[in-house]
Amino acid sequence: MNEKKPMLSAADALDFLLSAVDPIAETQVLPTLEANGRVLVAPQISRLDVPPMDNTQMDGYAVRAADCVGGAARLKVAQRIPAGQVGQELQPGTAARIFTGAMIPQGADTVVMQEQCELEKAEDGDIVTIRHSPRAGEWIRRTGEDIKAGSVILPAGARLRAQELGLAASVGLADLPVVRKPRVAVFFTGDELVMPGESLKPGAIYNSNRFTLRGLLESLGCDITDYGIVPDSLQATRDTLRRAAADHDLIITSGGVSVGEEDHIKPAVEAEGRLNLWQIAIKPGKPLAFGDITRTDRNGRAYFIGLPGNPVSSFVTFLLFVRPFILRLQGVTAVMPRAFDVRADFAWTKADRRNEFLRAKINEKGGLDLFANQGSAVLTSTVWGDGLIDNPPGRTITQGDLVRFIPFSELLY
Repeated sequence: MNEKKPMLSAADALDFLLSAVDPIAETQVLPTLEANGRVLVAPQISRLDVPPMDNTQMDGYAVRAADCVGGAARLKVAQRIPAGQVGQELQPGTAARIFTGAMIPQGADTVVMQEQCELEKAEDGDIVTIRHSPRAGEWIRRTGEDIKAGSVILPAGARLRAQELGLAASVGLADLPVVRKPRVAVFFTGDELVMPGESLKPGAIYNSNRFTLRGLLESLGCDITDYGIVPDSLQATRDTLRRAAADHDLIITSGGVSVGEEDHIKPAVEAEGRLNLWQIAIKPGKPLAFGDITRTDRNGRAYFIGLPGNPVSSFVTFLLFVRPFILRLQGVTAVMPRAFDVRADFAWTKADRRNEFLRAKINEKGGLDLFANQGSAVLTSTVWGDGLIDNPPGRTITQGDLVRFIPFSELLY
């Protein structure tokens, strides 16, 4: 009698998936304004210092520190320097009215904020009293203080968010080289599935996974082809896999990955390609499939990931496995979410032999509350919660224990 093969752990399953990825090699150059969410294919180097000149952090007066010893210096206001203009050399015994971001005039070595100054209007010129004894360098941003010319500001494999785009723009980069978008095909199996807006007949359910998974894929910058709901038959499943493999990097399905007579994903994938992984030791989400589909019209393959049909299982396994897979497909190296030790303000007395991912919410005291119903079909837990508790196999949780918490903010961008 053959012994049942043990299921892979979550960590081993993810390592297996990531080791199988060949990143997309095709690239394109996009205007920086249009590159949000894309992944860089080459490091970006600044051609200038930022800031490009010494400038003031404050509205105030540019002075010589040596002229302001004693805390009551009276200086003639000899010039006015708004941002974007270049002042004249500052002469001893004078001050320059200066505004945030303006270039420090030659001869000045410090800035005194206007709140520490008193201005007197006079017919022969304004006089400012400096109620401060400044040190040289106060409130001055130095040339290259943020970025030195020739330095790498963004590495290859960086995923571009708003702040990366702003940084690129700050050194004058109008275009950025990026990986082309992953082409992902999705379809959903189950004769019980109907779309919102259709009548809900006895035994039918609305296809919530279609909306969840498409939203997740869009947030990862994928080009999506949605084949909709595929009938529960082996031939229909094979036909859709074959069509999807022709033009896509990755095929994702939801449902049909269990072991019932109406679950056709496993035999369909094995007929059209190969299946390398089947079931992992996590809860929710045990029935996770990974393999590839052979392209019949040309050389190559399309990766395949089959997700469970239960809504929470589908959501959690996407975040834990599909998200890092797609990021690695785009060339991102740092694909793992950060986790934090957070106090559990609840008790979990039922240890499971699988790695559990519990939906939890941060409370006003900085601890975690647990959603009451952790069932794999309870989609409200994913909306109510702030993230997932990564609870190891065989572990119970006592109130006050520190648990490993992965915020959704680490998983949903």
